[in-house]
Amino acid sequence: MNARVATVVRTGLCALFCVCAISARGENDASFRLSAHFADLPGYFPGYLGNGYISSLSTPRGTEVSPAYVVGLMEYAPGDVSRPAALPGWSELDFSAGPASSDFAWLNRVPLDPQHFSDYQQTLDLYEATLTTRYRYLDRGRETQVEVVSFVSQASPHLAVTRFRITPQFDGLVRLSFALTPCAPHTPRFPLAQLSGPQMEQAVAAKGLSVKPRAPATADRAAIWYPGNLRIESSDANGASLSLWLGGQAQQGLTTAMAAAVSLPKALQPVSVAVHRGGDRLALDVSAKLEHGHTYAFTKYVAISREGWGGSATDDRALAERARDAGFEHLLAKQRGAWHELWRADIQIDGDARAQQTVHSELYYLLASSTADTAWALGACGLTTGYSGHIFWDSDTWIFPALLLLHPERAKSLVTFRERTLGPAEHRAREHGFAGAMYPWESDSENGTEQTPYFAHVLGESEIHVNADVAIAQWQYFLATGDRDWLRLRGWPVIREVAQFWASRASYDPTQHRYELAHVTSVSESHTDITNDTFTNVSAAKALSIALQASRLLGEQADPLWARIAHGLDIPVAPGGKHHLAFEPVVVARRNDPGGGPLALLFLPSLDLRSDPDLLRNDYEYAMGSESLAEVGRFSMGIAPRVIAAAAIARGADAAGWFASNFSGGTLKPPFNVRTETAANDTGYFLTGSGGYIQSIVYGLTGLRIRNNGLIEAYRPVLPNEWSGLTLRNVSFRGRHMDIRIARDRSGLAHLSRDVH
Repeated sequence: MNARVATVVRTGLCALFCVCAISARGENDASFRLSAHFADLPGYFPGYLGNGYISSLSTPRGTEVSPAYVVGLMEYAPGDVSRPAALPGWSELDFSAGPASSDFAWLNRVPLDPQHFSDYQQTLDLYEATLTTRYRYLDRGRETQVEVVSFVSQASPHLAVTRFRITPQFDGLVRLSFALTPCAPHTPRFPLAQLSGPQMEQAVAAKGLSVKPRAPATADRAAIWYPGNLRIESSDANGASLSLWLGGQAQQGLTTAMAAAVSLPKALQPVSVAVHRGGDRLALDVSAKLEHGHTYAFTKYVAISREGWGGSATDDRALAERARDAGFEHLLAKQRGAWHELWRADIQIDGDARAQQTVHSELYYLLASSTADTAWALGACGLTTGYSGHIFWDSDTWIFPALLLLHPERAKSLVTFRERTLGPAEHRAREHGFAGAMYPWESDSENGTEQTPYFAHVLGESEIHVNADVAIAQWQYFLATGDRDWLRLRGWPVIREVAQFWASRASYDPTQHRYELAHVTSVSESHTDITNDTFTNVSAAKALSIALQASRLLGEQADPLWARIAHGLDIPVAPGGKHHLAFEPVVVARRNDPGGGPLALLFLPSLDLRSDPDLLRNDYEYAMGSESLAEVGRFSMGIAPRVIAAAAIARGADAAGWFASNFSGGTLKPPFNVRTETAANDTGYFLTGSGGYIQSIVYGLTGLRIRNNGLIEAYRPVLPNEWSGLTLRNVSFRGRHMDIRIARDRSGLAHLSRDVH
């Protein structure tokens, strides 16, 4: 065997060994399993199934109608902001243990009580992204063992599958119903593009509603963050082929389609198959005679498309039927393979099972909501109605860095979204009298237009740090990949136009010999119409410096004003320069803001603010030294910056304390570790908080930073006392893959090592 062949064989065997080892680790690792039992149902917060293109939420029985959405399908009602249009519920599958002429109930209508349900367990398997629900169902003396397995396919993005497997403890006729259930238009509707805050509150109260959550598991602000309307324009079903399909259009938006193909047990001959067509439901109703002790599997294969992504209802029907031909086990094996491949990039914590399981749940929700090599960004709450599915700075500053080293192909989609929507940002800048590109505070996820509700319009007009966040993410992607062609064609146009915006937005104060940014809203949003917000100015200066670096690298012409403003922007500091101030000294702080900063955000790894060490320590002591762990832990966005800040100044005990507040603060909702924005609300699937958790490990505890000269160790890593080790597996950086390990030496100091693959 020659050397080249030997190398290939060794590489292939190593890769095979690694895949097998990872698979075995995941399949036997309890940190990838989250389960609900019957006692958990009163406070049940639904889990999330998705592949970044389509989504659905879990339901307690595993068979009820569940909200479903497809990426970029937005509705545009007059006077309102854009909203995700609700797809017909694809997951519904109902069962009755007796014939239609009897008093047997439908499973989905029976109360969730011990008289009807026993031996209940529902498990969200994060390693393969499946939801399995098992229980014994009893109705009028007839007992049925039920198992429901559902997943949204990662391997075949247009597909979702539900298998309903039952073992009756009786002989007799049963009924099953397989439905596609259109979502009724939401009422009441509110013209949020026109209502001020008080007007919005009055309008909601007038309808007897509230923006507060209703326990259990009702989304916070459900009264205003409701789904958009989808008009069903065609629907049909075929009992002979056991298939059904429909097509529709979001109001003033795109078209969409859906189809389902049903498979029955091979040896089962149905007594009857009927098609139910109605304005609120399209279904195949099946009657069959079952035998005691036999197990029967009924499977529903669903295909979903959207204008610009997939085909028509006819195409979806063909896809669903091909999936049925391939069979459930084949699709499940592909699902497992695709997710096992994703989990090759992982974070392994030794010695802290709770932190480890949370790592896996946070990564799962990020992966289930994102796409690879597309131009879709992530809403703060994924593919749900939270914040109306709009794209904030959360996508660039909180979520993007969390994905960048572990899943760069998914991080790329987020920065590509900003390049795809550069045109609307340029148009918006011109409308406001500025040059370059002015990105919205809330961007429509499909077309990139401004969609901030009027009651928050001051943020849309003046919380302009979002523009710097956009440019910084573009540069971080280039630094992490080294892809100069991408930078020239994709990243540079965004960076350049953002720099032009800052050049036109800043003003020069000749009396102070400095540049200023006036009439801005701080990241501490109770402070509006102020001058020289520190986080905004530091971010703007960073974006301008990035533009200068990119122009030199690419040989492009830079505006001389960029350098003058980058070096001349006022960054407020205390008298004597001991520490930064949050804003100009004349600005009176209205309230403490543990949720998002503002000074804590200066430690974000995307800013990578390299100040004098004494200044950083003083910043920490001034802004965070006396804060309450309990209070900060109640706000998802407050935790990660403080973990990173404490680690950066070698305050290991503080870093561990802030990190632990993830678990005591109440922002992780059981039973599936759903991250909410705060402890007091149910704004769930808050991917911003998930990104923060991952960043606090990947950049905070490790001390890693992405810089021009590589992935460097900016400061000594930190390990909480109970952790014996930390490993970032299969990190990708500039075309190389590596494992990064943090371990203690004999003296207890943490050290970082790298194993390049």
